[in-house]
Amino acid sequence: MQLRDFKIDNNEKMTLMGGMNVLESRDLAMEVAEKFKDVTDKNGINYIFKGSFDKANRSSINSFRGPGLDEGLKILEEISKTYDIPVITDIHEPNQAESVSEICEVIQIPAFLARQTDLVSAAAKTSSIIQFKKPQFLSAQEMSNVVEKCEAAGNKNITLCERGNSYGYNNLVVDTLNFQILKKLSKPVIFDVTHSLQLPGGLGSSTGGRREYVLSLAKAGMSQSIAGLFLEAHPNPDEAKCDGPCALPLSYLDEFLNQIKDLDDFVKGQNNLEIE
Repeated sequence: MQLRDFKIDNNEKMTLMGGMNVLESRDLAMEVAEKFKDVTDKNGINYIFKGSFDKANRSSINSFRGPGLDEGLKILEEISKTYDIPVITDIHEPNQAESVSEICEVIQIPAFLARQTDLVSAAAKTSSIIQFKKPQFLSAQEMSNVVEKCEAAGNKNITLCERGNSYGYNNLVVDTLNFQILKKLSKPVIFDVTHSLQLPGGLGSSTGGRREYVLSLAKAGMSQSIAGLFLEAHPNPDEAKCDGPCALPLSYLDEFLNQIKDLDDFVKGQNNLEIE
């Protein structure tokens, strides 16, 4: 799948969808984008900036949601133009699709909403690539229905994003076999390591997380020869307004991506052994 001057594909060099969870402010978003851009350029990694203008599924009514559609798109447009990079953001309602597609070359459908037909159809009718987060409550095989729904609405430019499955209360587990099952749907597969670290509702009024395991879990996903990684970072995760317990401290980004890129190169440099 072509995006600007690079391909998103399970057999191509890795693509990173990286940035911050929610757009807390214009200045912070620019800081995060600049750091990601510098490190990905140095490591030869294809890069798409990620930031959400609205977190519509927060645990508590008192949680910060973001700057909203209009202000959020202004920030994303400035980042895209300043650093000459594509951007990705989430939509939650069908009427957001068209305006978001004017700025974002990739539209993301959140995991909880991947089965919402009207939302999927509205996104599919834009010219953007559509990324589907695999819902925590769906098997990898069931994503074929999501793909079929999007393609029926006219858009075959689809990426599939693994983010773990619910396993009991307040816990997510990543089944690495899911990567191979998703690849059989003939779409690029992305691993959202950030949200796979969540402990949903684990803090009562907010989500807990296990960011100390982010490198190990990212390596497990990238070992499956997939298209790329989804990663959120923050200069001070303990002060982040959303999902701080899962975010990579921004100061670790350089060494983190050094290791992930080395692993991706190694895995994709091997001959593919088909076992029947």
